Amino acid sequence: MIQEFKQFIARGNVMDMAVGIIIGAAFTAIVKSLVGDIINPIIALFTGGIDFSGWFYVLGDGEFASIEAATEAGVPVFAIGTFIMAVINFLIVAFAVFMLVKTVNRIKAAAETPENPAEEEAPAGPTELEVLLEIRDALKR
Repeated sequence: MIQEFKQFIARGNVMDMAVGIIIGAAFTAIVKSLVGDIINPIIALFTGGIDFSGWFYVLGDGEFASIEAATEAGVPVFAIGTFIMAVINFLIVAFAVFMLVKTVNRIKAAAETPENPAEEEAPAGPTELEVLLEIRDALKR
């Protein structure tokens, strides 16, 4: 059983997944900074600084100036604005990751293409059928 576990861990897929998770965790900080420090301020410039996170409905008694005040008072709150901001941030993060992956794939494809494609394409030899036809013709003579 221990030997099987060692084989499982040593497989490329498990190691690739572990590396992916570690890199993904480190990459999260970069993406959060990109969205929070660069993209959101640009969007706020165009939308007049609209922040939906203050949009909420109190489901209990009383009026509160903020979600935090209502939560501290123990009143249930329907925080629709926080949800909307989470969805907007998700879409921004997803788009940023898409653009980064697209760029990496383009760089990877450029690195994989040969510099001189004429050298890569060597003339193909005769097919198996052509060789068999030659042998048949030679035997007929």
